[in-house]
Amino acid sequence: MVKIGIIGGSGLDDPDIMTDPTVVEVETEFGKPSSRLKTGKISGVDTVLIARHGRNHQYSPSQVNNRANIMALKDEGVTHILATTACGSLRAEIDRGHLVILDQFIDFTRFRKNTFFDSFEGGAHHTAMARPFDENLRKKLYETAIEENLPVHATGCVVTIEGPRFSTVAESKMFQLWGADVINMSTAPEAMLANEAGLPYAAVAMSTDYDCWKEDEAPVTWEEILAVFNTNADNVKNLLLKVIASFR
Repeated sequence: MVKIGIIGGSGLDDPDIMTDPTVVEVETEFGKPSSRLKTGKISGVDTVLIARHGRNHQYSPSQVNNRANIMALKDEGVTHILATTACGSLRAEIDRGHLVILDQFIDFTRFRKNTFFDSFEGGAHHTAMARPFDENLRKKLYETAIEENLPVHATGCVVTIEGPRFSTVAESKMFQLWGADVINMSTAPEAMLANEAGLPYAAVAMSTDYDCWKEDEAPVTWEEILAVFNTNADNVKNLLLKVIASFR
């Protein structure tokens, strides 16, 4: 039986998107997840929501207990994960409000727990990560976005930085040279852990800014990111609702 886990935030706490909602308090062997789980159905499909940064966005990117978040979803019986994230664009063609169906990541974090296997005492664990985003979920996201006439890019490599600060100009240009298309502070550890847990995972990123490489514009601010995200949040929410409905 399919059960969809959604990791995200703004717009997904709307009680109207879920029927028979129930709030579940959980704890995992890796601690408490970022928020209580909200379980119910979307278009008849069992769904579990979790707010990555907490219901009040109280956790910074480095504070998020990604291991607990993924394990909480797995313990709840989730079979597939759909994630949302805001991102900065490193390419001129990825404009503000555009959606990117991620297919690769570069992990530039430094201080986060990014594996369930801290010890090899029970045997070695080396998880394949060549294609970290599930192709079937990616296809559903992209094709549905096209059907909904949303501005979407079929592929994109995200570089995940530690944060909470934004990049320097030198870093931003370096990430471009590395082949990254967008930048955020959340996806890499989350995607790694989902793969280790054996859960198909896909993420849709919404471009909110041009980081700071585009020097004909002022460097990005948090207030500007929120303004773009809030303007386009319904596009992401509706995209997820349509994709989840396709699992009926």
